[in-house]
Amino acid sequence: MSKSGVEWKVKEVEELSKLINEYKVIGIASLHKVRASQLQMINKMLESDVAFHVSKNTLMRRALEKCGKKKANLKKLTDHITGSNVFMFTNIDPFKLSLTLRKNKVKIAAKAGDVAPKDIIVSAGNTGLPPGPIIAELAEVGLPTRIETGSVIITKDTCVAKKGDVISPQLASILSKLGIKPIEVNLMINVAYDDGLILTSDLLQIDPEMVEQQLQEAVGQALNLAYNSAYPTKETIPLLLIKARMESYALAVNAAHPALEVVSDLLRKAYSEMLNLSSQLEPKMTTIVKQEEKVEKEAVKEKKETVKEERSEKESLAGGEK
Repeated sequence: MSKSGVEWKVKEVEELSKLINEYKVIGIASLHKVRASQLQMINKMLESDVAFHVSKNTLMRRALEKCGKKKANLKKLTDHITGSNVFMFTNIDPFKLSLTLRKNKVKIAAKAGDVAPKDIIVSAGNTGLPPGPIIAELAEVGLPTRIETGSVIITKDTCVAKKGDVISPQLASILSKLGIKPIEVNLMINVAYDDGLILTSDLLQIDPEMVEQQLQEAVGQALNLAYNSAYPTKETIPLLLIKARMESYALAVNAAHPALEVVSDLLRKAYSEMLNLSSQLEPKMTTIVKQEEKVEKEAVKEKKETVKEERSEKESLAGGEK
C-alpha cells in the first residue's frame, strides 16, 4: 500500500473518531440498492441535523475500537457492521431519526425491473415533445395521443401500471421522458447506538399513532384505578372531591339531616312521598266510601220496605174492624 493510502486511512479513522465523540447517536443504514442521487437528496434534507458519512467498514470498526473506552458498549456496534453502509451521526433521538427518515421519502425516476409502489397515472396534457417515434412509444404503453400545435398531447388520464406491477424498460423510458418520478425511497436504519444502548431495526420501527393510542389507554386505565381506589394525585383529587361531595349529599338526604344545602331536596322528597302515599290511599278511600254508600242505600231501602209493610198491616186491620 502506498504512503498516501495509509495516510488517507489514518485521516479517515481520525475523522470518524471525531464524529463518534461529537455526537451521542450513531445510526447505520444499508446502501444496498440505494442510488447516489437518492442519498444526496436525503443528505440535503437532513444536513442541519444529521452528518452522513460513507466509509469502509474496517475503518469504522477501528474508529469504534479507538473510542470504545469513552462510551459504554460502543464496541458491540461493530457486530452489526456488514455490507455497504452509510453512517449517520446526530444528537436526535434514534426513534425520531428513524421516523424522520421514513417520512422524508424522495421521488426518483423508475428503472426497468422496479416495482410500482402504487398505481402510476399519467395525466392528460401537453407532453412538450415533438411528433415522431415518440407517438409509437406512447401508444406501446397504452397512452392515447394526438398532435396539436407541433406537440404530442396525451388525450386522457391513463393508468400505465398498477400497484405491484414490474416496470418494463419501455415504460421506464417513457416516464423518464415525461419527467414522472413514481418511485419513493428512503433510508432504513438497521441499527443505532444511543448512550450505551444498541437498538436494532425492529425496535426502531414504531408506529406513532399506535403508540399514542396505547398511551391514551394506559392513562385512562391508570386514572380509573386511582379514582376507584381513592388514590390522591393531581389528576384525581378534583374527581375525588366531586365524588365525596355527591356521596355526602346523598347521605344527608337519605338520613333526612336538615343541613342548609339539602333542605330544598328534603322538602321535595317529602312532597313526593306525600303524593305517592296519597295515590296509594285514594283507591282504598274510594272503596270505603262506596261501601258506606251501599250500606246506607240498603238501610234506606229496608226502612222504606218496613214502613210500607206497617202501612199495609194498618190498612188490613182498619178494613177488618168495619
